[in-house]
Amino acid sequence: MAVTYEPPSIGPKVEAKPKSKISASRKLSLKILLLARATEELEAEKVAREEEKVRYLGEKLPPLQLIGLNMEELHQLCKEIHEKIDIVDEERYDFEAKVIKNNRDIHELNLKVRDLGGKFKKPALRKVRVSADEMLKALFGSKNKGSMDLRANLKSVKKEDIKQEKELNMEVGDWRKNVEAMSGMEGRKKMFDA
Repeated sequence: MAVTYEPPSIGPKVEAKPKSKISASRKLSLKILLLARATEELEAEKVAREEEKVRYLGEKLPPLQLIGLNMEELHQLCKEIHEKIDIVDEERYDFEAKVIKNNRDIHELNLKVRDLGGKFKKPALRKVRVSADEMLKALFGSKNKGSMDLRANLKSVKKEDIKQEKELNMEVGDWRKNVEAMSGMEGRKKMFDA
């Protein structure tokens, strides 16, 4: 079997990017045409929205006939209008509450997507040599005297306090004995005697 030798490649392979078949001027003209078409559609959408609004208001709010009405009929008309306003306000409030809730949900979902996407990068930390004195100065500022005498800041405990604590613990004793001693009439009698 003959083994052939291939020299190692000098660098990474660079693939040639295929050239676009559309010229730059053609791309620009297409972009201009798309933008013009989009503006036309936006204008048509605005006009359609205005027409829909006028039609809806014509349906829901017929023109008022105030000529030839006496006071009683005017009062009745005002009451009807107020009732309609109340109904519309309730619907508006419900829709606003739904919109606020949906916006809050969208915001929470966007935060979850960002968290899952991992867009937050941890900064690269550098190793820094800092002595203990410099670290204390950085943490506590000018309050630190620059000494590493950590024992000086400890709380001192007297031996008498420790003895008193031990005596208190000894007096408590077994709780079961105290319960047995206090049960029955003898225990109640001791409580009253004390």
